Amino acid sequence: MNASPLLSHLRTVLLLALLCCASLPGCASGAGPWVEIAGTRYVVEVADDDAERSRGLMFRDEMPADHGMLFIHESEAMQAYWMKNTRIALDILYFDDERRLVSQQRDVPPCSLGNGCPPYPSSAPARYVLELNAGQAARLGLQDGMEMIFGPGIENAD
Repeated sequence: MNASPLLSHLRTVLLLALLCCASLPGCASGAGPWVEIAGTRYVVEVADDDAERSRGLMFRDEMPADHGMLFIHESEAMQAYWMKNTRIALDILYFDDERRLVSQQRDVPPCSLGNGCPPYPSSAPARYVLELNAGQAARLGLQDGMEMIFGPGIENAD
């Protein structure tokens, strides 16, 4: 028996299985909470207490393109984030109680100055802050007013 048609058939079945999996919620993004903005899904680490929010993305040398960090605050207020000990450039996106984008700080550079790092404030009150790799906001064409959707697994979001 010729193995070539069998291998070709096997490749086709595998490709179809992968395509089907990619269309299912949670399958393409792997295990873990996610958010979606402008039709693009990001797997997120959730920082919903003071210790996690303070640590943030410090000392990371890289972050996958489809990942980010979601900071959840107890209530909507003016926010200011900084890049202390952050080694990767980020987009910092601020969202209100309704999960609408209210402020953006794009292409924020890394900072190794410790307490000398500058703050990057929101221009409006925010409850949620999403940090993505620098350039993602421009790539998605994000504009204030756009909505962020939460996937399952995000606690303390309501």
